Amino acid sequence: MNDTEPASRAVTAALLVIGDEILSGRTKDKNIGFCADYLTEIGIDLCEVRIVPDVISEIVGALNAMRARYTYVFTTGGIGPTHDDMTADAVAAAFGVEIGEDPRIINLLLQWMKPEDLNAARRRMARVPKGAALVENTVSKIPGFWIGNVIVMAGVPAIMQAMLTAVGPKLDTGKRTVSVTILAGDVAEGAYAAELSAVADAYPALGIGSYPSMANGRFNNEIVVRGKDAEAVAQAAAKIEAFLARLQAEKV
Repeated sequence: MNDTEPASRAVTAALLVIGDEILSGRTKDKNIGFCADYLTEIGIDLCEVRIVPDVISEIVGALNAMRARYTYVFTTGGIGPTHDDMTADAVAAAFGVEIGEDPRIINLLLQWMKPEDLNAARRRMARVPKGAALVENTVSKIPGFWIGNVIVMAGVPAIMQAMLTAVGPKLDTGKRTVSVTILAGDVAEGAYAAELSAVADAYPALGIGSYPSMANGRFNNEIVVRGKDAEAVAQAAAKIEAFLARLQAEKV
């Protein structure tokens, strides 16, 4: 955590997923869940996720809206060597800065290919907005970049994970979220909805949700209580456990 920031300060983030292949269903996103888990663990609240196509105007519009609202914006996808990899251009446009080849990335490229193989397509991966810092990539070496509060990462899950893990220790963080999961079992949501709502009203600073699932043809409900105040989370969870126990007993 940055020592100049109070421990109670909320540090927020948004994730911008870029790619036609995600929207078409051809590629199944595997990055959102990892980002949510990682950021929550270090004390950054992921508050929004958007998915946009490979269209510069769409990327710029989403990026400008999100970076004005959150502490950090992370992007995934669109930094490869092909014509539809346009994230770097869009980020430069959003910040109103020039884009050009970074000699540090050219040097990295030359570590695993001959100079004669460094064609125009591969050189595209060395283009970053002016003033951007590089984000380390321990998997395929070609880095992402960081400008302002925007951190640009690859779309390939293994590479994205390496980039996020590398940049994580450099981020400002806030108080971690405490989460408690309560098994409601086969007690129907309709049976506990009113009492759950009353608990949520009593603890407005907490996030309280009911999540049904199916197991062996039967509902298997879970209730999750989340918040920054561990004592409040424990109190709310105890109230929920109490009314679930009563409802379960009434079924017998």
